[in-house]
Amino acid sequence: MFRQMRRIKQQLSNEEGINILKNEVRGVLSVIGDNGYPYGIPINYYYSEDENKIYFHGAKEGHKIDSIKNCNKVSFCVHDKGVQSEAKKGLDVRSVIVFGRIKIVEDFDKTINICRKLSNQFDFGEDYIEEEIKNFGRFVMCLELTPEHITGKIINES
Repeated sequence: MFRQMRRIKQQLSNEEGINILKNEVRGVLSVIGDNGYPYGIPINYYYSEDENKIYFHGAKEGHKIDSIKNCNKVSFCVHDKGVQSEAKKGLDVRSVIVFGRIKIVEDFDKTINICRKLSNQFDFGEDYIEEEIKNFGRFVMCLELTPEHITGKIINES
């Protein structure tokens, strides 16, 4: 159902791809947008290793939500910061692309829990996070991406 990578020698193991998802905090979520055009959204996320799910938060309405309601198939791309290789110029950059289906999280308590986990990835402080949840939690919608196919790859940018 999904294509094999063309440059198989650059393919990362599934474990390496999961490690990128666990260690990074931002990526680009792509949906099928208005008039069939791709719509890519830079977004932060939380990867739950226990569930093998990726969670996002945002407003309850807008282009992204309308697109997801029309088609739940998405892709999500994440890359690391890169590492300088002694043998090559440029950085060795590892990336992962997740294909899957996304849905709205309907349970309010789960939404708040996801928001806490997302926020805890950053250095906001517990008091700030709780204040934000108290003031804005009712306005937030969370999304749950269930991966169907994950591929990772390493490239040198030189």
